[in-house]
Amino acid sequence: MNDDPRRTPQSLFSEVVIPKENAVFWMDGRGRWHNRHGRFAHQRIIDHFNRAIRRDENGYYVTQILGSLREKVYFPFEDTPLFVINIIADIPMRLVLNTAEEILMDPRQLFIESDQLYQRRGAERIKFIDRALILLSPYLQETENGLAIRMGPELIPIPEA
Repeated sequence: MNDDPRRTPQSLFSEVVIPKENAVFWMDGRGRWHNRHGRFAHQRIIDHFNRAIRRDENGYYVTQILGSLREKVYFPFEDTPLFVINIIADIPMRLVLNTAEEILMDPRQLFIESDQLYQRRGAERIKFIDRALILLSPYLQETENGLAIRMGPELIPIPEA
């Protein structure tokens, strides 16, 4: 057995990196995957691509393991590759992303840009799809200063970017 501490499971694979300009698929501004034949239609393929989204210092990519080869494909996207697809209205409220990750709702990180709702997470922008907005609508309130979200007794303004 090799006890080399530098040998990680990832280091056992050869890696092929495909730059964004050579990717054969992309994501539109509503979180839908496309290739030259059109929009992806099979939900299992869509789910696989969404769950494979990762980010590093060079941007967002999808990855898969093919035998001893790790393929890493940077892909073009409009706006953001991260979307809120469901709301879990527990206390605290949680957001389910297209990547299958659950994160906490942070009302102070919400903002509106071009009539779209987003939540910031560090340098990332996470966009709410229509279904998530419908689920969130009981918590939203129009005020004289614009849109706000009610979290318990607190009404928190949502700024325009």
